[in-house]
Amino acid sequence: MRNIILSAKDLCKSYAHNGGQVHILTDISLDLYEGDFTVVMGASGSGKSTLLYALSGMDRATAGKVIYGGEDLASAGERRLAVLRHTDFGFIFQQMHLVSNLSLFENVAVSGYLNKNVSAAEVRRRADELLEGMGIAGVKTHLPSQVSGGEQQRCAIARAVINRPRLLFADEPTGALNRKNTNEVLDLLTALNKNGQSILMVTHDIRAALRATRILYLEDGRISGELPLPPYTPGEEKSREAQISAWLSSMHW
Repeated sequence: MRNIILSAKDLCKSYAHNGGQVHILTDISLDLYEGDFTVVMGASGSGKSTLLYALSGMDRATAGKVIYGGEDLASAGERRLAVLRHTDFGFIFQQMHLVSNLSLFENVAVSGYLNKNVSAAEVRRRADELLEGMGIAGVKTHLPSQVSGGEQQRCAIARAVINRPRLLFADEPTGALNRKNTNEVLDLLTALNKNGQSILMVTHDIRAALRATRILYLEDGRISGELPLPPYTPGEEKSREAQISAWLSSMHW
């Protein structure tokens, strides 16, 4: 039986607007499994990013539970959530949010320094190891403005995984990249997943969804479909894309 990392139970998110309520997420229940590369797709405005933020504790749900390690994150304090974001969860965004006056190495290492369970020497060793693995060791002393968008995103991935998170959250991580850089970033995420990293990624791009082992379709704030997939293998892109496209069409995407 597969291990569940995180579960949502009857998750809802709404906002007050003009005297009424706008419902973004409605009664969502799901399990995220260890080792899965789960992708959430759906039309613009369907609630994809809102779901990711609610599951990760970056935003508060209006109702429902988010269970991680037997703890309900929906009712956890801000300090506890901050600790989890430094130790157990990693985050990658479309806009990289790198610190402009820090080098790539420093951008990665600073996240490691926030984890008080790891020595500074180990953080520096781990940062160098990751930058080497991401293929950007040669520009590690450069500022973000001095490297390409693809190199910035690879740095952001290294920053996200320096503390060996149990769960990596990615919100449209290839949305601002060209095709070449998109493929490089997806190759890195796929390699991380094959090495056991659990990933939850939001995307509107079928090319990115090809890497999934499971796709959830979100429609009007509800999960309306699920597609399980075998692990991604290079060379199967066309058949895999055809399968996903047919499924998305059945979801009225």
